[in-house]
Amino acid sequence: MTTPAPRGRRNTHRKKQTRRRRLPMRYMLPLLFLVALLAMLMLRGYVHSEILADHRVRPPVATDRVPEQVLEGGPVIDARSTTEPAKSLRIPDHRIVLTFDDGPDPVWTPKVLDELKKHDAHGVFFVTGTMASRYPGLVERMVEEGHEVGLHTFNHPDLSYQSTGRIDWELSQNQLVLAGAAGIRTSLFRPPYSSFADAMDNASWPVTQYIGSRGYLTVVNNTDSEDWKRPGVDAIIERATPEHGKGAIILMHDSGGDRSQTVTALGKFLPQMQKQGYAFANLTDALGAPSAHTEVTGFDLWKGKAFVYAVGVSEHLTDVMVAGLAVIGVLVFARFGLMLVLSFAHARRVRRRGFRWGEPVTRTVTVLVPAYNEKKCIANTVRSLLASDYPVEVIVIDDGSTDSTADIVQRMRLPNVRVVRQRNAGKPAALNNGIAHARNDIIVMMDGDTVFEPSTVRELVQPFGDPRVGAVAGNAKVGNRDSLIGAWQHIEYVMGFNLDRRMYDVLRCMPTIPGAVGAFRREALERVGGISEDTLAEDTDVTMALHRDGWRVVYAENARAWTEAPETVQQLWSQRYRWSYGTMQAIWKHRRAVVERGPSGRFGRVGLPLVSLFMVVAPLLAPLIDVFLLYGIVFGPTEKTVVAWLGVLAVQAVCAAYAFRLDRERLTHLLALPLQQVLYRQLMYVVLLQSWITALTGGRLRWQKLRRTGVVVEAPGATQTQRGPAHDRRPVA
Repeated sequence: MTTPAPRGRRNTHRKKQTRRRRLPMRYMLPLLFLVALLAMLMLRGYVHSEILADHRVRPPVATDRVPEQVLEGGPVIDARSTTEPAKSLRIPDHRIVLTFDDGPDPVWTPKVLDELKKHDAHGVFFVTGTMASRYPGLVERMVEEGHEVGLHTFNHPDLSYQSTGRIDWELSQNQLVLAGAAGIRTSLFRPPYSSFADAMDNASWPVTQYIGSRGYLTVVNNTDSEDWKRPGVDAIIERATPEHGKGAIILMHDSGGDRSQTVTALGKFLPQMQKQGYAFANLTDALGAPSAHTEVTGFDLWKGKAFVYAVGVSEHLTDVMVAGLAVIGVLVFARFGLMLVLSFAHARRVRRRGFRWGEPVTRTVTVLVPAYNEKKCIANTVRSLLASDYPVEVIVIDDGSTDSTADIVQRMRLPNVRVVRQRNAGKPAALNNGIAHARNDIIVMMDGDTVFEPSTVRELVQPFGDPRVGAVAGNAKVGNRDSLIGAWQHIEYVMGFNLDRRMYDVLRCMPTIPGAVGAFRREALERVGGISEDTLAEDTDVTMALHRDGWRVVYAENARAWTEAPETVQQLWSQRYRWSYGTMQAIWKHRRAVVERGPSGRFGRVGLPLVSLFMVVAPLLAPLIDVFLLYGIVFGPTEKTVVAWLGVLAVQAVCAAYAFRLDRERLTHLLALPLQQVLYRQLMYVVLLQSWITALTGGRLRWQKLRRTGVVVEAPGATQTQRGPAHDRRPVA
C-alpha cells in the first residue's frame, strides 16, 4: 500500500507544475509578434492577389445551353427567381449608365469622381475587394456622392473555373469590404472578363444562374468604350456614344493602368451627351427599381470595419518594413564600410615597421582568473599562464564553487599562483576581490575556461607604454570551432568582434574589453570604482566608465586567447541573452554622457550612438532582410529577391574574408557563412528581441552559468588545441 504524500508536498508539486506550464512573457511576446507579423504579411499578399489568385481565362465555348432571350436580350440579367425563367433588361432610351471596372484606384478614381461631380452625373463602380479594402475611403466617397457600387469579385478570377464555394467566398469577401468601407451591401454584380450578353456561353451561364440564386443582378454591357486599349480620347468617345438615342450601359475603367485618356474623354463626353438630352443615372434609377444598396448594421458592420482596418495595418506594416529595410541597409553598409576602412587603417598603423606604444613594458603583472565550477578547465587555464614568456602573478578567485575548482589549483602547487576563496557573490565581486589581493599596477583579466598563448600577456600589456592607455582588449578566439555552431561563433568572433574592435580603436570609443582577455591599469580601475555590479555586462560597463574618465582603450591584435564557446543552442542563448541585456543596461547607465562635456561627452556623442546603432538597433532590424527574402520567394518577384539577398551575402563574405585575412585565419570556415546568415542570425534576433522585452517589461535577469567541458586544452601558440573526451561533450542542439 502506497502512503500518500503530505498535503504540503502535494501543493508544492502542483505549484511547480503550474510554473512549468506557464509560458514566460519574454517567450510569449516574441511568439505573438511573429504570428502577428506572418498574419499581416499573408493578409497583404491576399489583398494584392499574390496568394489565392487565379489568373486563368477560359476561351469561348458553345452557347447552345444559354436561353435565347438572354443571348438576344439586354445587358442586365435577372436570374434571381427559382420559378420563372431568367429576365433580360434593357436601359430606356436617352439614359446612359456609366460603369467603371477594377477600381478603386488612388490616382484615377478620384479624377473620375471629380468629372462626374462636375457634370452632375452618376454611375456604377464595380469594385474588386482587393482594391476596395486598400482604398476604402474612395468607396465611401462613391456612396456619399450618390453613385452605386457593384461587386466585381475579390481577386478578379474567371468564375467559370471556380467551385460554388469559391464563388461564395469571392462574393462574401467583396461584401465584407463594402460593409467596412461604406456600411452597405449591394445586389449588383459584374463577372470578371465579361462582355456583351450575346457572349454568354455554356461555361459562364451556369455561373450567372448561381449568382442569381444568391440574390444578385448580373450586369454586363452593350457599349464598350475600349478605354483599356488607350486608343485615344476621340476614339473612346466615339465607341462610347449610343446610336439613335438608345439607352446604354457603357463599360469604362477607373483602374488597371493609365486612365488619363478615360478621364479626359469623360470631360468631353458628359456635357456633349447631356446637350443631346441624355441623362447619366445609376442602374436602378434607370430601370425604375429600388436602390441596389442596403445598410449594414450590427456585427456584420463591425466585422467589415475590422477587416478593412486589418488591411490598412498590413499595408502600413509593409511600408514600415520597407523603411526599416532601408534603414538596416544603410546601417549594414555603413558599418561594413567603416569596418573595412578603419580596420585597414588600424592594421596599417600597428603593423608598420618600428611601431611601438612607448617604452617597452617589462614589469610583472597580475592575472586574475575568476572561477565558479571550472574544474574541467581551470588546470588548462593556469598552465597556459605559467607557460607565458612574460612574468606574471596568477590569482585564482574561487567564487564559492561547489566542485573542486580551488582544490585542483592548490594541488598543482605551482609557483606564483595563489587561490583566493570567497562565498558565491558573482563575477564582479570576484574580480574586485582579486584586485584587492593584486600586488602589481597592471592587471590582466581572463575567464576560467580560457587559455593564453605564451606571448599573449606580453602583447597585451605593451600598450601601457602609453600613459594615456587605461585598458587593452585582446583578441578572443574560439577554441572549439570544429562543430557547426562553433564555426558560426568563430566567424562572428573574427568578423564581428575583432573587426569592430579595430574600428572602435581608431574612433577611440571601444565599448567592451572582452572578459576572456583584457588588461587594465590599476589606477584607472580605482578611479572608476572598480568592476561595477550594476549590470550583467560588467566588461562593457567598466569599459564605458573608463572612456568617460578620459582613458584610452585600445586593441592588441596579437594578444590571442582561446576560449570555449557555447556548444549547444541553449547555452548560446543563455550567454547572448545576458550579453544583450547587459549591454542595454550599460548603455542606459551611461546615458548622461550624451549631454556631458569633455571625454565623457565625446564618448556619449560618438561611442554610445554607434554602440546603440550597431549592437542594439541594427541586429534587431537585420531579420527584415530574411523576411523579405521569404516574402519574395513565396509571392515574387523571386529572382530579383534572391539576387538582392545574395548581393548582401556577397558583401558580408568580402568583409568576412578580409577579417579572416587580418587575423591570419583559414578561409575554409567561411563555407558556413550562408547557413549562419539563415539560421544563426535569426537566433541572435530572437535573443535580442527577448532582451528588449525583458528591459521594457522591467524584468530581471540573473547570471547564468554555462556548462564547461574543458575542450580547449592548450593554445595553438603553445603546442596544439586538443579535444577532451567525447563523452564530456554535448552534441550541437
